[in-house]
Amino acid sequence: MTARLVKAHSSHLSHWGIFDAAETAAGLDVRPDPGDPDPAHTLLRNVPAMLDERVRVLVPHVRRGFLERGAGPDERRGYDDYVPVAWERALSLAAGELERCRSTYGNASIFGGSYGWGSAGRFHHAQSQVHRFLNVLGGYTRSVETYSLGAARPLLRRIVGSDDPIMRPTSLPVLAEHTGLFVCFGGIPAKNAQVNDGGVARHTTIGHLRRARERGARFVLVSPLRDDLVDDLDAEWIVPIPGTDTALMLGLAHTLVRRGLHDAEFLRTHCVGFDEWWAYLDGRTDGVVRDAAWASGICGVAEERIAALAQEMAAHRTMITLSWSLQRARYGEQPLWAGIALACVLGQIGLPGGGVGHGYGSMAGIGGPRVDGPLPTLRQGQNAVRDFIPVARIADMLLHPGAGFDFDGARLRYPDIRLVYWAGGNPFHHHQDLARLRRAFSRPETVIVHEQFWTATARHADIVLPASTTLERDDIGCARGSDALVAMPRVTESRGEARSDFAIFRALADELGVGKEFDEGRDEREWLEHLYESWRDALPDGDDPGLDFAGFWAKGRIEVPGVTRHRVLYADFRAGPAAHPLPTPSGRIEISSSTIASFGYDDCPGHPTWLAPEFLADPPGTGPYPLFLVANNPATRLHSQLDHGAGSAGAKVAGREPVRMHPGDAAARGLVAGEVVLVESRVGSVLAGLVPSTDVAPGVVQLSTGAWFDPSAPDVATCVHGNPNAVTTDIGTSRLAQGCTGQLSRVEVRAAPAPLPPVRAHEPPVDPE
Repeated sequence: MTARLVKAHSSHLSHWGIFDAAETAAGLDVRPDPGDPDPAHTLLRNVPAMLDERVRVLVPHVRRGFLERGAGPDERRGYDDYVPVAWERALSLAAGELERCRSTYGNASIFGGSYGWGSAGRFHHAQSQVHRFLNVLGGYTRSVETYSLGAARPLLRRIVGSDDPIMRPTSLPVLAEHTGLFVCFGGIPAKNAQVNDGGVARHTTIGHLRRARERGARFVLVSPLRDDLVDDLDAEWIVPIPGTDTALMLGLAHTLVRRGLHDAEFLRTHCVGFDEWWAYLDGRTDGVVRDAAWASGICGVAEERIAALAQEMAAHRTMITLSWSLQRARYGEQPLWAGIALACVLGQIGLPGGGVGHGYGSMAGIGGPRVDGPLPTLRQGQNAVRDFIPVARIADMLLHPGAGFDFDGARLRYPDIRLVYWAGGNPFHHHQDLARLRRAFSRPETVIVHEQFWTATARHADIVLPASTTLERDDIGCARGSDALVAMPRVTESRGEARSDFAIFRALADELGVGKEFDEGRDEREWLEHLYESWRDALPDGDDPGLDFAGFWAKGRIEVPGVTRHRVLYADFRAGPAAHPLPTPSGRIEISSSTIASFGYDDCPGHPTWLAPEFLADPPGTGPYPLFLVANNPATRLHSQLDHGAGSAGAKVAGREPVRMHPGDAAARGLVAGEVVLVESRVGSVLAGLVPSTDVAPGVVQLSTGAWFDPSAPDVATCVHGNPNAVTTDIGTSRLAQGCTGQLSRVEVRAAPAPLPPVRAHEPPVDPE
């Protein structure tokens, strides 16, 4: 490889931390930041793969069927090959389709898809760029909420008035000093704490937990996966039946009240609706007492252990941690609501080290430094279109235009989408039931995608425009959950004919006559300086870092002013709920919500309720799909990013995503380590490489998300590469939030049929001519 050195070891920011990189004759040399106490070594090993031209989209491409037949619904998307074209032709085709759809059907017919982490840079943030571009064209149908927190945010807005339990929980240094007992529902996974939206300067989550353990804190892990907490925390491992955490929490709450261990004064002064909820727990509403014995019968945890845990929680300063994974399942609102209500019963909310937090370990920034002031971000402008969907309902929207749906108390209708414009993200990673999503992507008249790599999303587009990677452009990096503003000079020039999203949109805007509105007369470097200097102007008096843009760029990194490092969630509210009310109708925590009750949703009643998900219809170990599949985030990459990188590829088994299961379950099926197996649900099937592990509870299998979707052998499996969303169900958490339910499914695992098909996920679908 010929060296294309731009600057020796430029400092750069990614979602998995700060690193130094330089392109050398031996390839890209990547080194973790020496000031990071716990760098993401495995994830950083993937970075050189950004420059791997074998999987890059190097020039614009157009799907052959689109070239031959023009726009229209087409079931060949995802199967067709692609023809390289010149930028001039690609931009003309894209601009023509945008103009045709907005002039014929209106701007609501354009879906502005951009769901993904993209670059850690704030200017080259794909979501901001595509939304800004579509807004200057008159608007677009948008999505709201996230796959990660689809159930949580709509619920939290109703019961505590904000997402503070996610974004402003009690900080980890406070927990390290004050918490006596951590009860971790879903764990605090070290692998997830390696990444952060917008980047992270220093990885400190696990270090704080270790300091708590050294001080004498005890940890209880409630999860089907033992490695959802690091080994050296010496956690007690409690394994409920997957999907039954709510029942366990209800049994704990009932035990606390029945034994007089609850804080009646806190419930009276800081909460509303406890009496209504207690009538449900104690059986006065329907004759069913939700005590420890009842909970044990549902969740499989011994009655005595539930009662003893309740006693211990009341005896210590207890932090109830609720993983984001809990609400990524059917009725996902309930474990979050029940966990907050359980913390209310203990009465420790607002005390240092006690209460509840949602998402410790789900990202590096949760519980870390918090920037509440301004950040240098790109303005997206105003969207003139009112139509929107919850993000996880994209297949429903494309398949059923005009159909009605419920969301957060409103009755809405899906718009009739004719054009999908996607820049940033990979829906064929995030979404469930990928065979159904493929059918959905056959329905629009036109699909335009910006992509760096030949992902499944690129393979379902009509026009594919090659985008540059973060290594190939200048940017500024920062995040709410970090304390540094980082200059991100490009490490190398763009591969092939790739352009930044900004450059692509500026060219399209010129074609459509709105170039000045989009770029405001600035080039990329001028935009970076404008964002930085506008940020300085917005800072409170006394917070100016004292460096102009040139000084900042030369220094490379500065501390963001106004960072909060030590905080206690709801400390002010605890001290004075009248003086510091929550933004709820009552000003207090709503254990029962009259607003939610008024919606009349049987899948999300007015207080925390045990609702048995459909996947529990067959008892564990029975039925055609006796095993529980946990589809969690991977340890070897961020979502599906750089799946072809060294860190990700090194963990594959026979070239496929590893699936873990308990050795006893493997032996009962005659399966051995390293074997390729078929994982099958009622929705679909995948091939994966077997890894027996005692870190997985009996009756459970674990398959991480993010293997690039490969449907190249549909007669063998829906995906031959191991993407678990080929077997997960595409249904909302409830009518309240319509969140993603991809965390849990029921499956069976058996030996894969011979002969095994090859994995083609990383082979470009380009016309061989």
